[in-house]
Amino acid sequence: MARYTGPVCRLCRRERMKLFLKGDRCFKEKCAIERRAYPPGQHGTRRGRRAQGYGIQLREKQKVKRIYGVLERQFRLYFKQADRKKGITGENLLVILERRLDNVVYSLGFAASRAQARQLTRHGHITINGKKVTIPSYQVRADEVVSVREASRTNAFIRASVETARGRGVPEWLELDPENFTGKVLRLPTREEIKLPIQEQLIVELYSR
Repeated sequence: MARYTGPVCRLCRRERMKLFLKGDRCFKEKCAIERRAYPPGQHGTRRGRRAQGYGIQLREKQKVKRIYGVLERQFRLYFKQADRKKGITGENLLVILERRLDNVVYSLGFAASRAQARQLTRHGHITINGKKVTIPSYQVRADEVVSVREASRTNAFIRASVETARGRGVPEWLELDPENFTGKVLRLPTREEIKLPIQEQLIVELYSR
């Protein structure tokens, strides 16, 4: 599966906001946004024209893709899937993205970033209902139990991430048992429980052109 392998701090700078793509570094003074809060490249410091219409819609789509670590082809498939479902297309899209296994692993605190959660999943450290799942895009369902494999619970990175999660809390639709490195999907997320600064209607308008 193709994935972005370039410097992720450039992505945050391009969107002019923290996308929390690099774990603990995003909370420190070394964060690129703290040091250089302007787009990358030789023209980044220039004051350009304010984006309008298509430009605003495109930037919103790019931002959401980068937050969840999804490339264009898969994102477009997710949009088509959301459009076929009953309800509001934009909200359906966000729920689909939130239900990705790598996002759930990150939200439960088993990883410091979604990229790290994707790696843990690929390497077989994560189980669902006791069975190993190595597909980061797997769509979790209500009442499923997501756990760190017992042999991986001594991993220093995982233990540190879980301690951090205990302090910040987890989304209301998930339940974390930090002592046993286990989380449960209580229900599917609602739009109100997705706290990310996303204007999903702009993405719907972009794909509806």
